[in-house]
Amino acid sequence: MLITAIDTIAREATLFAAIWFLVGGIDDLLVDLIYFSRRAYLQLLFPFRPPTDVSTLATPVPSGRIVIFVAAWDEAGVIGRMLRTALARFEHDDYRIYVGTYPNDPATIAAVAEVAELDQRVRLVIGGVPGPTTKADCLNALWRALLRDEAAEGVAPLGIALHDAEDIVHPLELQVYARWLQHCATVQLPVLPLPHPRSRFVAGHYCDEFAEAHAKVLVVRQALGAGLPLAGVGCAIRRDVLDGIAAARGGAPFDATSLTEDYELGLTISARGAGCASRASPNGPAARR
Repeated sequence: MLITAIDTIAREATLFAAIWFLVGGIDDLLVDLIYFSRRAYLQLLFPFRPPTDVSTLATPVPSGRIVIFVAAWDEAGVIGRMLRTALARFEHDDYRIYVGTYPNDPATIAAVAEVAELDQRVRLVIGGVPGPTTKADCLNALWRALLRDEAAEGVAPLGIALHDAEDIVHPLELQVYARWLQHCATVQLPVLPLPHPRSRFVAGHYCDEFAEAHAKVLVVRQALGAGLPLAGVGCAIRRDVLDGIAAARGGAPFDATSLTEDYELGLTISARGAGCASRASPNGPAARR
């Protein structure tokens, strides 16, 4: 009787799992069909159109400051190099990088301060509570620092971009933000993860996930008018949109209780009826990490 009961449970569980595997497979198939149908339609509609490259656009880049938020906990080994690379690469007239640190992380503070002393475009922000906290909590500290600077200088940025301490930025990404934030609430660039030679299994899965999400799924979601979950890197949100979310949340635009504040923020922006653009052209800028 015990063997019979186990066999019955196993068959029922297998049937239950098979149904949901089928549902997931159909969902993946529909995404593929929409993606390839869209590619074929655009190819038929514009058979001789060359790929768009932001560096060849004739229209001038709109003016407006872009602020980059970088949350940093225990990042002394990489944050200095990341900031120097970003400062050397970004091709935009007006930007500032805000780096959020914690009072109990002196090594990271020193690494950021070393760069900030040499370049006024880097703003060191030390939070009021010991770390680590959620990334969203650190981003909220940067938001408050930005508001203080706006009040003192009288300059409000066009948008706020998000990056992590290990990111390798694209030189033209701020120009993409400046162009598209004129008529979109937020912009998500494709993120290209760099494989790690000593972590083939984990890094390979990580690369596959980002390739699937940013080269295909985000394109399909945009085509369908669905909300785009942000990646937390290589994305920018218009200043007034974040201000509206902050007003609805008591002054903090990022959900400090969430461990996936990037996904939550993108879907929140969509739920408020604001548009999002995913610039996933193979010749356009991409953030690397």
